[in-house]
Amino acid sequence: SGFRVVKRSSSGPAIGIISSEMPDVVILDVMMPDISGLEVLRFIRREPKLADIPVIVVSAKSMPSDIKTGLDAGASVYLTKPVGFLDLKEAVDKVMVGHKQMRG
Repeated sequence: SGFRVVKRSSSGPAIGIISSEMPDVVILDVMMPDISGLEVLRFIRREPKLADIPVIVVSAKSMPSDIKTGLDAGASVYLTKPVGFLDLKEAVDKVMVGHKQMRG
């Protein structure tokens, strides 16, 4: 879809790459091997230079309380697995449009 994707499978390196690359969108899984994806999300929201980056959470945790926790932590969109390509692309397009409008 024309995006450059940078993939990291653990939270520590993900935080570093997010800070250095300043991506247009971050897609996070909640259950990661070292630090919870929600902790990464909370880190992003606390950092002034990162706080406005849209974050899509994709998780197998699908209880209403899980979704509420993700949205309360600052997720722009919370998708439950399994997620199809078109649903993910639609979520990315949605947050990108909103982010561009917010930036002016």
